Amino acid sequence: MNKKYGVLGGGSWGTAITKILSENNKLVNWYVRNDENVKYLKEFGKNPTYLRSVIFNKKKINVSSSIKEITETSDIIILAIPSPFLENELMKIKLQLKNKIIFSALKGVVPKTHLIVSEHLNKYYKISLDKIGIITGPCHAEEVALDKLSYLTVACKNKSIGEEMKTALESNYIKVKFSKDTMGVEYAAMLKNVYAIIAGVAHGLGYGDNFQSVLISNSVREMKRFINTIYKINRDINDSEYLGDLLVTAYSTFSRNRNLGNMLGKGYSLKAANSEMSMISEGYYATKNAYEIVKENGNEFPIVHAAYEILYKNLNSKKIIKILSEKLD
Repeated sequence: MNKKYGVLGGGSWGTAITKILSENNKLVNWYVRNDENVKYLKEFGKNPTYLRSVIFNKKKINVSSSIKEITETSDIIILAIPSPFLENELMKIKLQLKNKIIFSALKGVVPKTHLIVSEHLNKYYKISLDKIGIITGPCHAEEVALDKLSYLTVACKNKSIGEEMKTALESNYIKVKFSKDTMGVEYAAMLKNVYAIIAGVAHGLGYGDNFQSVLISNSVREMKRFINTIYKINRDINDSEYLGDLLVTAYSTFSRNRNLGNMLGKGYSLKAANSEMSMISEGYYATKNAYEIVKENGNEFPIVHAAYEILYKNLNSKKIIKILSEKLD
């Protein structure tokens, strides 16, 4: 059976995934919330708001502002809606999601429940974990738009479903690997945003590459400890879906989480920094979730604690990073 893919989300990552799938498949259903953007896509084959350089074959995309229509006519749903808005959109399609295969391409948590997306779907929408998969990096949408060689990881407990998605995404410039560590991959995707914010704060404060290298090496060890407290299996934290995704998010100028941290380090208020960014920083919400999980173990997770103190306690970032620097090795 030639399954139909439905992408929910008209942002940069949703646009990038639709680009990849439409180049590999006959037709991709695509939910874009903004009616004007839908009209523009249908007329010109371009998203006027995100990744404007991408030109779609209009015969290969079915764009609609009706999330119900897109969900009903698709077999495999890919979630690419920013996490703060996800629950409101999911509530519209609660009935339509039954019996669908769902892949999350989000890199954060659902703010309302403080759960990663797979746990949220399983707990509140009764979707079997065997029908839920994860699409993660290391990969930035902006480089996908430029056809630059990029790497994705597809994680799924059901190997046949995961391999099918892997095949759907592979191309001459997209390399894809399969993993069964859905929980570890999804928590790593959440945590790397937290660490990227701290890397950005340090950069904004004027810390150099020497400090950043120590910060990131400590971050990957902290990530390993964190994920092992959630779901301990035999995994190599140095693999690209863990360490690689952390590196690209912490160092790249495309990283919205690093950019948020950079502005905070330069003295912006959180409100001012968020208002200046055109895209959602998932790391803000992820920080609270991560902190709630490990708040009793501050000595083991000093970077998560530092992020929480800057973002939620509004403590002086210069002072917090100085204290953190004395805990790193």
